[in-house]
Amino acid sequence: MKKLLALALTTTALAAPAMAADITEFRIGILGGENAQDRLNNNECLREYTEETLGVEAKLFAPVDYNGVIQGLLGGTIDMAWLGASGYAKTFLSDPEAVEPVLVKVNTDGGYGYFSIGFARKDSGITKLEDLKDKTFGFGDPNSTSGYLIPSIEIPQQINASMESGDYFGEVKFTGGHEQTIVAVNNGDVQGGVTWADGLGEWEDGYQSGALRRAVDAGLVDMNDLVEIWRSAPIPEGPVVLRKALPADVKEKMTALMAGLAEKDRECFYGVAAGEARAFEPITHDAYEVIIEARKLKSK
Repeated sequence: MKKLLALALTTTALAAPAMAADITEFRIGILGGENAQDRLNNNECLREYTEETLGVEAKLFAPVDYNGVIQGLLGGTIDMAWLGASGYAKTFLSDPEAVEPVLVKVNTDGGYGYFSIGFARKDSGITKLEDLKDKTFGFGDPNSTSGYLIPSIEIPQQINASMESGDYFGEVKFTGGHEQTIVAVNNGDVQGGVTWADGLGEWEDGYQSGALRRAVDAGLVDMNDLVEIWRSAPIPEGPVVLRKALPADVKEKMTALMAGLAEKDRECFYGVAAGEARAFEPITHDAYEVIIEARKLKSK
């Protein structure tokens, strides 16, 4: 009887997922850039896999802006997030001990760079930045790498003017995020703006991954109505980060889950990774030193 009881207990223990040490829930932050419900829908499969992996309740958080995720990581109310490079730089500069980068989205060509893409409506006749003089220009979020930091540094060098309203562009405004910028340009609320894309594949598809691809998949735009007018130098894709204070086994399990997601569930990976890509692969802090320095310079 004792042997049978021991066997039953052992079998039960093997069948049930072991609860991760010292945590009762796991909280995943999702950057802004598209409407909250779409963000939650695209990451629901990840939430379910997280519960299965850790044996605790997993929750998704989709704050209205990038800073909501950053502050959640700094304050310990969010455990994991896929940040942009500039968002990671802000988090690191605020508290170097808050998070650690573990993985990066690698493109189908094996690289992990992407671009800030300037775009306008095709019927506007705008084909280059110079055509936007005295017109309205839209940034996304002030903590976005491609939606603000990099274009705010590179575009002034090209036009030999500042990004202040009235200096070169008639008005420069923040739309609130990538999706908002795409919709604003498409609707004619701003004449040009910037967003992010991997630059691979076809323009008509919104490239292979990025905000334009998300917008196409959501039926928000027809890329044939838009035209690319500017492209940044390559930008390092932002990291998947975990709070450093998490137990080691939790960090190991979540890193393994994210690293194996492309193979485990391709459809889920597509939703989490904002389009076609190869996988999430290892990355370290060193990859973001250039962006951290750029962020420091911008804050002066």
